[in-house]
Amino acid sequence: MEEELKCPVCGSLFREPIILPCSHNVCLPCARTIAVQTPDGEQHLPQPLLLSRGSGLQAGAAAAASLEHDAAAGPACSGAGGSAAGGIGGGAGGGGDHADKLSLYSETDSGYGSYTPSLKSPNGVRVLPMVPAPPGSSAAAARGAACSSLSSSSSSITCPQCHRSASLDHRGLRGFQRNRLLEAIVQRYQQGRGAVPGTSAAAAVAICQLCDRTPPEPAATLCEQCDVLYCSACQLKCHPSRGPFAKHRLVQPPPPAPAEAASGPTGAAQGAPSGGGGCKSPGGAGAGATGGSTARKFPTCPEHEMENYSMYCVSCRTPVCYLCLEEGRHAKHEVKPLGAMWKQHKAQLSQALNGVSDKAKEAKEFLVQLKNILQQIQENGLDYEACLVAQCDALVDALTRQKAKLLTKVTKEREHKLKMVWDQINHCTLKLRQSTGLMEYCLEVIKENDPSGFLQISDALIKRVQVSQEQWVKGALEPKVSAEFDLTLDSEPLLQAIHQLDFIQMKCRVPPVPLLQLEKCCTRNNSVTLAWRMPPFTHSPVDGYILELDDGAGGQFREVYVGKETLCTIDGLHFNSTYNARVKAFNSSGVGPYSKTVVLQTSDVAWFTFDPNSGHRDIILSNDNQTATCSSYDDRVVLGTAAFSKGVHYWELHVDRYDNHPDPAFGVARASVVKDMMLGKDDKAWAMYVDNNRSWFMHCNSHTNRTEGGVCKGATVGVLLDLNKHTLTFFINGQQQGPTAFSHVDGVFMPALSLNRNVQVTLHTGLEVPTNLGRPKLSGN
Repeated sequence: MEEELKCPVCGSLFREPIILPCSHNVCLPCARTIAVQTPDGEQHLPQPLLLSRGSGLQAGAAAAASLEHDAAAGPACSGAGGSAAGGIGGGAGGGGDHADKLSLYSETDSGYGSYTPSLKSPNGVRVLPMVPAPPGSSAAAARGAACSSLSSSSSSITCPQCHRSASLDHRGLRGFQRNRLLEAIVQRYQQGRGAVPGTSAAAAVAICQLCDRTPPEPAATLCEQCDVLYCSACQLKCHPSRGPFAKHRLVQPPPPAPAEAASGPTGAAQGAPSGGGGCKSPGGAGAGATGGSTARKFPTCPEHEMENYSMYCVSCRTPVCYLCLEEGRHAKHEVKPLGAMWKQHKAQLSQALNGVSDKAKEAKEFLVQLKNILQQIQENGLDYEACLVAQCDALVDALTRQKAKLLTKVTKEREHKLKMVWDQINHCTLKLRQSTGLMEYCLEVIKENDPSGFLQISDALIKRVQVSQEQWVKGALEPKVSAEFDLTLDSEPLLQAIHQLDFIQMKCRVPPVPLLQLEKCCTRNNSVTLAWRMPPFTHSPVDGYILELDDGAGGQFREVYVGKETLCTIDGLHFNSTYNARVKAFNSSGVGPYSKTVVLQTSDVAWFTFDPNSGHRDIILSNDNQTATCSSYDDRVVLGTAAFSKGVHYWELHVDRYDNHPDPAFGVARASVVKDMMLGKDDKAWAMYVDNNRSWFMHCNSHTNRTEGGVCKGATVGVLLDLNKHTLTFFINGQQQGPTAFSHVDGVFMPALSLNRNVQVTLHTGLEVPTNLGRPKLSGN
């Protein structure tokens, strides 16, 4: 969690952190050093300020030192320039400079600028050089000159993490809100590491933990990996420039907390400034307010310092007071109760943390798995070496030189596997440490009882937690190598083949048994979908798969798919049937064993619609392809999406419109039926065409079995297809129009319809075969 508590500019624990508009945090003293003037305002700086780009580091150091001195000495200038706590950029002027400030803003007045500073500090952020004191003038006069120069131009601050710039208003850095939650967590973290408030500043100085001198030397560096403080001499002994410790990261030891240094007697003797004599922080409290012995001040509105936060502005995502709602810029914004939003954001952060916690748990288990693989690799490698040595020693002297080569291959294989696993362990450990640190920090944030402070940072934390969860992508917690060595030694060759002795790579074995993914296997109507995959740690190559299906009645299996895909859909099966499916893999060495058999049940009844791809271009479909009409006066054909080859099926068509006594036709057809004439005029369709008085059965342009009874608007036409008895029967309003022999026994048939622009029908499917249909009313031909 310590990485979350360090300032991105100085690299130390946060001191008086403020929240930038981009939701990142920075120390208030560091913010003073990175506040800069805009390019338009920079041309009005005194000539000494326009330094060369090569002097950026020295100028940054001078600016930081001068600003820290100003903060301790009290206000250096007043008026439009703001207080010293406002930093160098605290004096945004009015009038014509207002347009310069607005030009920094990006889309929709987000508060972020696009200006990238040129002078860079060691941490990559812009540092504004201080105005040098003229000869014969005091330091205060020089600071006054700087403030006067800055007060007539716009200023901005660039985030050291996302490099987005924000303009400062007349309040300077005091316009940014103080991150009280982060400040409290830093203080609690320091106390947990042994920095007890109330000790003297001299006692709080870090000392070397390995010195044998009395007293020990002050610490000069801190090793982040060893977590040990070293003086210069001990650091050279324990962390030389070469060797395994050369890659350890050495940083400056963390300084004592400001409150701790100022609260002791030594701090008082050195004249440390009090909270009243120094500059006021953005949160309205002095620097001493963060001390462990001083109670935290209740937060107040930065624009109305006498008012407490009472509501939360949803539009601006910030806590506000009642004066902000009555007379401020939040008057017309959507607001909600502070406590309710506090609880809501806490719940969102907790929910996001659950996902990261689960991934962290999986990562820990994954690390255990990787360490087990390491041990197995070591053991298997030793076993292979022993076996190899035994075989080679049993051979004649001619095998001696070849034995050394084979041992080298085994060693290289083991080293390769070890390197792969170690790289994966290091990568996973780093990601786990980052996620764990973020989790600990978020849990500390949740413990805080400051609603407004929490809501200041909750949105950014929630996004960070969600991004942290997304980094554990699928496959990240799977080993890249296995512990097995696919090597074997063939000791059977004749003596003349000894010099060609080599390992046989067991990559030419037949593939193992594929694993059916039952959660992805499904049925829909009379089609089935199957999915499978190879087991993990499979080293045998796979050239393709063979999917086999039985006939739906327990008969023999037949091949229905051969290819490299691992997902296959088979259409045109029987309804209300049970199919058995299995799959096997093959490569150049042969065909592997079958997988387990999966049982799939097709639908009892057919659910289908009109097929827009098979219909004539004049057919117009609507109502999710369940209603059909035509734009032509000629008869046009459209088919259904279902295909029948076995069983009994029934569907109905409701006549929505019937004008000028047309002759629509209803029935079944092959997929190759002619689409631009009445259904039944070719040998690919079997249909009943009907007018308002009677109906006929039609096939091959021959109509028979005339029956009295026609259709009108609101009529219902039923179609009963019985492929077991080879009959096709029609019903109008429940009355049978005469049984019709179905001349073709085998094949696949689809529901079909022909109509013109005077008719509109709607299809109804998924119906059980009715048992109460009326008797037919037959008449002559």
